[in-house]
Amino acid sequence: MSGSGPVHANLVLFGGKIWCGKGLPLAASLAVFADHVLATGSDDDIAPLIGPGTRVIDLEGRFAAPGLNDAHMHLLPYGTAMAEVDLRPKAAPTLDALLAAVKVRAETTPPGDWVIGRGYDHFKLDVGRHPYREELDAAAPDHPVYIVRTDGHLAVANSAALALAGIDETTVAPQGGMIGMENGRLTGLLAETAREPVMAVLPETSVADLVDAIERAGEDCLSRGITSVMEAAVGIRDGWTEMLAYQTAHRSGRLPVRVYATLMGDKGRTVLPEARAAGMLSGGGDARGRSGPVKIFTDGSAGGRTAAMTRPYLGGDAEDTGLLCLSDAELNAMVLEGHREGFRFAIHAIGDAAIEQVLNAFEAAQADTPDPARRHRIEHCGWLRPDQMARMEAAHVLPAPQPAFLYYFGDLYLTLAERERVEASHPMRTWIDAGLDPSASTDCPVVEIDPFANLYTMVTRKTERGTELGPAHCLTPEEALHAYTYASAYAAHEEGIKGRLIPGPLAAIALFD
Repeated sequence: MSGSGPVHANLVLFGGKIWCGKGLPLAASLAVFADHVLATGSDDDIAPLIGPGTRVIDLEGRFAAPGLNDAHMHLLPYGTAMAEVDLRPKAAPTLDALLAAVKVRAETTPPGDWVIGRGYDHFKLDVGRHPYREELDAAAPDHPVYIVRTDGHLAVANSAALALAGIDETTVAPQGGMIGMENGRLTGLLAETAREPVMAVLPETSVADLVDAIERAGEDCLSRGITSVMEAAVGIRDGWTEMLAYQTAHRSGRLPVRVYATLMGDKGRTVLPEARAAGMLSGGGDARGRSGPVKIFTDGSAGGRTAAMTRPYLGGDAEDTGLLCLSDAELNAMVLEGHREGFRFAIHAIGDAAIEQVLNAFEAAQADTPDPARRHRIEHCGWLRPDQMARMEAAHVLPAPQPAFLYYFGDLYLTLAERERVEASHPMRTWIDAGLDPSASTDCPVVEIDPFANLYTMVTRKTERGTELGPAHCLTPEEALHAYTYASAYAAHEEGIKGRLIPGPLAAIALFD
């Protein structure tokens, strides 16, 4: 406007080391106007943008970067898990400690109410196995108990929980599921789709409780420099109520991080009918809350021996190759229908057999209705073959891996598969060379939300025990930060508004001590 005064920033950061994005020069100072980056440069460059109303922060030489973007995690379940029994290895390193934690919670829970825990890792327990249902019975004799392994794909239920779910020794495991039995008796262990009868009888959660969980988890993310996430499975436990909770959190200002929300579209767990009725397609919404791709599970986890492989796991027979949750025909039909409607897909596939199934479905859908810019994704995509890598490159199918899996589970993987297979897994360098811009994420609460395990392993390819796995895939620190920022935004079709600190995009900034 003619005669108007100079533009002054709302916020200026100065005196720091600001990484603006891959290939961009470091800046010392950054100016923000109306929640967007206004300018970056030296302190002298930015000084004229400081006005009487500008908030000015001296970084005192500290490092800043675009806000981290966890491209695959479960924000709502993470917040819920914060209120459940903490069974992670650091909290319950032994079976006795795990059972004691269940017992303590049972003592303050009314008889008949559920005791739910999350995060145990049988590989790291002193007994090297899953707890038995009888052990949970003894710890909580008056309560149904359900504890979930760290990967979220296996769980153990006690006798009361199994009875409520209608599971007994005569129950046949469903397609894509496993019911643990020893000596003709239930062990309580349930894998993949076999968990669904228990999940169906868990207590319903209110929208208010879910909003509390979203806010609790989001605030924790912010404290770690994570400003955006992909919520990887809206509807996985409480159906459409979870989407209502996200909408309520957004409207009421209780959504601390920006969320790209996937829509559960599994055969047994789906919110697609409600999404269609609401006219919701991938990409709708705004920068704070956006509807994302459709989520389908095709296999389980490598750590739980349920990821679908073409080669058997070590220590098993020729049939010990994991579980496929769907037939080829079922997956092809589900993907084709959604692709024709305009949905993006983010399909869970960890083993190469599951990845093969997903690539076949994507290729068939693209042949039917070509859309080269759709950027369908394979979530986790850890154990793929070179021929599958070439097909991903040709179709521009994006991987959404969790490098931190190697940090936390790499030593376990060495007991499950040959070393060369483990070293070839999660091939960040090859994905980068193929132009697929692999993102970075935690799958939290599967592993810790803290980003440093991811960053460390991307740069070193080392486990928490220091085991080096596939050093050819080591990234530079800049490449690792790129995966956690711009590449994660690219995976959500949001690279135009976030992921770099340049004039125009949102001013989401992570500041490190």
